Amino acid sequence: MSDGDEIQAPAAIKAKLRKLGLVRGDDLVLHLPIRYEDETLITPIALALGGVPLQVEAVVLEVTVQFRPRRQLVARVSDDSGELVLRFLNFYGSQIKQLETARDEGRRLRLFGEIREGFFGPEMVHPRYRVVTDDQNLPQSLTPVYPTTAGISQNLLRKLILPALADADLGELLDARWCLRHELPSFAEAVQLLHAPPPGVPEDELQLRTHPAWQRIKFDEVLAQQLSLRRAYMARRKKGAPLLDGPGQLAGQLLAALPFGLTGAQQRVYAEIAADLAQPYPMQRLLQGDVGSGKTIVAALAACQAIESGYQAAFMAPTEILAEQHYLKLRAWLEPLGIEVAWLTGSLKKAAKQAMLLQAATSAQLIVGTHALIQESVDFARLGLAIVDEQHRFGVAQRLELRKKGDNATPPHQLMMSATPIPRTLAMSYYADLDVSVLDELPPGRRPIRTRLISDLRRSEVIARVRGAVASGRQAYWVCPLIEESEKLQLQTAIDTHAALSAELGDLRIGLVHGRLKSDEKAATMATFAAGEIDVLVATTVIEVGVDVPNASLMVIEHAERFGLSQLHQLRGRVGRGVHDSVCVLLYQQPLSWTARSRLKIIYENTDGFEIARQDLHLRGPGEFVGSRQSGVPLLRYADLEVDTDLVELARQMAEHLLLNDPERAGRHLKRWLGSREELLKA
Repeated sequence: MSDGDEIQAPAAIKAKLRKLGLVRGDDLVLHLPIRYEDETLITPIALALGGVPLQVEAVVLEVTVQFRPRRQLVARVSDDSGELVLRFLNFYGSQIKQLETARDEGRRLRLFGEIREGFFGPEMVHPRYRVVTDDQNLPQSLTPVYPTTAGISQNLLRKLILPALADADLGELLDARWCLRHELPSFAEAVQLLHAPPPGVPEDELQLRTHPAWQRIKFDEVLAQQLSLRRAYMARRKKGAPLLDGPGQLAGQLLAALPFGLTGAQQRVYAEIAADLAQPYPMQRLLQGDVGSGKTIVAALAACQAIESGYQAAFMAPTEILAEQHYLKLRAWLEPLGIEVAWLTGSLKKAAKQAMLLQAATSAQLIVGTHALIQESVDFARLGLAIVDEQHRFGVAQRLELRKKGDNATPPHQLMMSATPIPRTLAMSYYADLDVSVLDELPPGRRPIRTRLISDLRRSEVIARVRGAVASGRQAYWVCPLIEESEKLQLQTAIDTHAALSAELGDLRIGLVHGRLKSDEKAATMATFAAGEIDVLVATTVIEVGVDVPNASLMVIEHAERFGLSQLHQLRGRVGRGVHDSVCVLLYQQPLSWTARSRLKIIYENTDGFEIARQDLHLRGPGEFVGSRQSGVPLLRYADLEVDTDLVELARQMAEHLLLNDPERAGRHLKRWLGSREELLKA
């Protein structure tokens, strides 16, 4: 079997191997061990340490099936130094026969497992064993233990990987002098050592993946990812796009009309976006900024540039509450400049929806809405810019659909916004195909939010704090616990919490908003709260993003231990938007898991979204953090972005070099690592 050939195995086995991502010979070569077992040594029973995996060799003295306290197979074995009990709680009749035959014929067993102290002396429970001859040699390398799935044994994997290693093309694809300079072995040396390490290799270096062989594999893996993403980036630059190079008068008029000035970060980021829009290839830019950093005004300025150039802009948000907040804000800013702003959402009545569809297809210059914007019935007259807010809340397919609403020959520019900051290492790796702009400065006047951790045993104190905030003329949010298993349960919890608070704070005006309310009911409740006619708003996480009520200065999050760090940070950002001191109370219930305790400690100690995101990455790992971005992006199996930042930087430089100077070699590297899975990123 050569490297690109499909693995030869029965159909049922092939299906199981496919679950492990094993389709070709190269996949087997790169299916590396998760740990090793040392079967190169025999330890005398008398010298065996408890709790350490080791190998002994012994003869069988006795084999019995015991029935108390439960049915089990027990064998007594010995070597020259002492005796050992073997215990099997699950066993077959064939095992009894095999052990009895070994006993009767005086054959030796080679046993691997951990010894512990049992009732009758040292024992091994469910050891791995085989019958050996007196002259049977010990292995010359550590025994690899591979990631596997049900129905695929370690023995089968070893039998498949050994010939794959012999047949595969392990030829070097990197410059040998470069590898020498960076103290990296050749690719062939690295994979051969990792599949069969000789006894002298330090086991801790293998386990911690710090051995030079592991460093080489991790570098190659990150390089494949960088090549894939940068190739996508370069391919996109060959496509045409609307030339949005208006003189900037509209944006100037908007800035002159605003009651505030742009921060330095906003000016810098808008200049980056404006330069992109004037290029003849499609912009694919991610605008990230912490809660309250002013992303919406930057998006509005970008929309002005598209509109002034004779094109439309679309602005898509993940929830109706957020989309309507954006619509109202953008309309207030842009209608005085003569810009026609349309509103399109799934909950509009039929007549209103038809009118808005006609507007989008003819006269509207900015269309704001939810995922309703990507429905087949929606046609745009001349879409030049697609803006996606909270882009991580949309799937890849949804973001693609909005892009398709433009002219096929010239797809619209795309600006994706996120208030969930992406740590630098992730931006360099998983987002290497995007241009990234960062708003790293908050507008002046934003007051810091104090965070308080309070046990739910002191709930009465929190109720008193709510009453005090309202007495001083402020408003409060009370966020109900997240119940991921059941939307119905979450709804009931919100209703129960509203009833309980209405009873405890009978003289205050208590409102309720949740995801199951009709859109107009949600909007009416939010408008009433914004007008100051509701004192305390009980809510589910529908208020997580975009809600802006400057008079709300207290946020209570019940069962805060159930929320992720990003959600806690977003919810906390709903307060602190006015001139008043603001507090976020995290009500938690004991006992706390280690993860929950870590999350609450991070959110308590940090207000900087980038630092929270960095620590969140450390807690959760990139797979979960990246979310829907995974589609088309090769996830890293071996490299660790926390530990291997230097390798990411090196791989980025090498990817640029190979794509410019040796695209054929770049292609071979991608084929080795990704095979048919290598696809250009489209979203």
